[in-house]
Amino acid sequence: MDLLQLRTSIDEIDSQITDLIIKRMQLVGEIAKYKAKHNLPVYDPQRERQKLADIAVRVGDDMAQVTDSLFSVIFALSRSHQNAIISGDSPLKQMIHNAIVNTNPQFPTRPLVACQGVEGAYSQIACERIFPFGNIMYFNSFESVFSAVKQGLCRYGILPIENSTAGSVSRIYDLMMEHDFYIVRSCRVKVDHCLLAKRGTKLENIREIISHEQAIAQCQGFLKNLKNVKITTCENTAEAALMVAKSGRDDIAALSSHNCAELYGLECLKRSVQDKGSNYTRFICISKKLEIYPGANRTSLMIVLPNRCGSLYHALSRFYALGINLIKLESRPLANADFEFMFYFDLDTSVYSDNFLRLFDDLEGAVTSLKYLGSYTEIV
Repeated sequence: MDLLQLRTSIDEIDSQITDLIIKRMQLVGEIAKYKAKHNLPVYDPQRERQKLADIAVRVGDDMAQVTDSLFSVIFALSRSHQNAIISGDSPLKQMIHNAIVNTNPQFPTRPLVACQGVEGAYSQIACERIFPFGNIMYFNSFESVFSAVKQGLCRYGILPIENSTAGSVSRIYDLMMEHDFYIVRSCRVKVDHCLLAKRGTKLENIREIISHEQAIAQCQGFLKNLKNVKITTCENTAEAALMVAKSGRDDIAALSSHNCAELYGLECLKRSVQDKGSNYTRFICISKKLEIYPGANRTSLMIVLPNRCGSLYHALSRFYALGINLIKLESRPLANADFEFMFYFDLDTSVYSDNFLRLFDDLEGAVTSLKYLGSYTEIV
């Protein structure tokens, strides 16, 4: 047989498979109605394991890996179809729908916004990117930003969540598990660290460098080449510059932005000392109220999975089955729980997609808990 004949044969088989898949999904729909009537769970792991084992015996060891992969996808699609039939409009889906309908389509420009640090902080730059005319209140810790939003003192809060060089800001992920909030927008800010000191200070005389731990991590290559220099962490890069300005010392410097040199009357001893030139920090804007603005194409979730083999795989299979692109997956240990984790997901999907809402039906039956953090647009 030549290639054309072989492909014609495959097309005939694919046509048969398609017809059988349609029949199978029709039966899956009947099963969903039965499970709903008798209050049975959609996911039946024992049934799926037995099916895979029976098929493996039938096809033999050489083909078992193929059928395992194929039928795992079929099972995921079948569960998704059942969930869509059974769930209807869940409270979460209704909340998302209401937010889309009721949120003012015009994104605010002059709200009161909470930022961590002092004047000149990178969070201020992020705030000005998101809210060009926003009013800023500064707080001394990330937790205080969450609290200011929770208590209604500020409508929004700006927080760093990850850096392209140093990775995720773990403290933010821990605080996200503790507080109720929603992400309404995000942005990326180019981070350019400079070594700032009192005017007239010589680089060779520096004996202490102060900055935020993330900035220090982003400048490891530069710092390793300095001899007999103490590295001190503080709450914020701009605060480091302010501390240097107030210290009166000529042997201390700060890793901070170039803006802080002019702001606090310091001299830039060396510019761009970060390890990578393309150094960006991603900031999120949080709100107490769920607000979904037009064009939202990114969604963030926090999920706790059952502590059993394959639970993460089964959650991930939902994204694959629905064609939803997963662009970030982060895990953090749960407090007071041995070897249990919270998983943070960023999804690249339009909030208006049917599969987006269908995802929640699929996940709610496969996870221990699910926290929807919002759907939003990212400013690049």
